[in-house]
Amino acid sequence: MFREMRRKNQVLSSEECIQVLNRATSGVLAVSGDDDYPYAVPLSFIYHNNKIYFHGAKTGHKLDGIMRNEKVSFCVIDQDEIVQEEYTSYFRSVIVFGKARIMEGEEKKRALEILTARYSPDIEETQRAQAVDKGLMGVCMIELDIEHMSGKEASGLVKAKNKN
Repeated sequence: MFREMRRKNQVLSSEECIQVLNRATSGVLAVSGDDDYPYAVPLSFIYHNNKIYFHGAKTGHKLDGIMRNEKVSFCVIDQDEIVQEEYTSYFRSVIVFGKARIMEGEEKKRALEILTARYSPDIEETQRAQAVDKGLMGVCMIELDIEHMSGKEASGLVKAKNKN
């Protein structure tokens, strides 16, 4: 169902993909947009228990696309270093495919708590809990259930890794 990568020597392992998702703070979500045009939007996110969570407004292009078609993709770029003398870039990225759904109730609150803890780790937990309670009704939480994940890095990074 999902394509295999052509350049097998550049494939990241599942563990490496998860490391990328845990390091990154933003990525690009692609949904089925208006008039069959893809719609891709940059978002903050958190990876947790083989799912990705996003937050956003309760209406808009992104939500319309998810309601139209729950199948989405999400891309994270971990590294993108231009190497002029080699006429290339040393990149590392992960692409996730899965189904997105809008969360409600206690699961929505729990996902917002996890997201808040990730982005505000130095804020006291009681303050974060108050912020979650205050903002819960005005925010939409989306869960992306991962069905397939692949990662790739530049051949230059593979060579450097193999030297060590």
